[in-house]
Amino acid sequence: MEIRRRRALAMALAAVLAAVTVARVATAATSYTVGAPDGLWDMHTDYAEWVAARTFHPGDNITFTYSRELHDVVEVGKAGYDACSSANNVSAFRSGNDVVALTTVGTRYFLCGLTGHCDSGMKIRVDVVAASTGPVAAPPTTSAGGNVVAGLGALVVTHALLASISVW
Repeated sequence: MEIRRRRALAMALAAVLAAVTVARVATAATSYTVGAPDGLWDMHTDYAEWVAARTFHPGDNITFTYSRELHDVVEVGKAGYDACSSANNVSAFRSGNDVVALTTVGTRYFLCGLTGHCDSGMKIRVDVVAASTGPVAAPPTTSAGGNVVAGLGALVVTHALLASISVW
């Protein structure tokens, strides 16, 4: 009887670890080159189309590749994006190969700060959304109304299974 319990426990633990591994792989970071594969950070790329074809998650990176003599990259707020103004920028990049980490959920705005470039369409709005590892379901809540960390359920189950080994 005890051998069957231990085998069942081992199988359950293996299933939980496999699920956690799959979730981690599904949420692995992705690196995007803005405008690629058909363009770069330039005045010829349709950035609305480029952004619409991608989903960005925390942990992803976007890279702006461009000629330093012709362009730059300026991160701005929504007002600066809407007005094509880099006056109150969040940050500015000028290396020609700028990597920007998308660390949190939210909207980020980027434009070329050279006169007339943004007005000609050289700007992007990047919506960074939470990673989804399966079918969409109602988000779990706690009694305090806070967020539940992804994977916490698997951690609790694993802990309970490991603790039960010592009971047998």
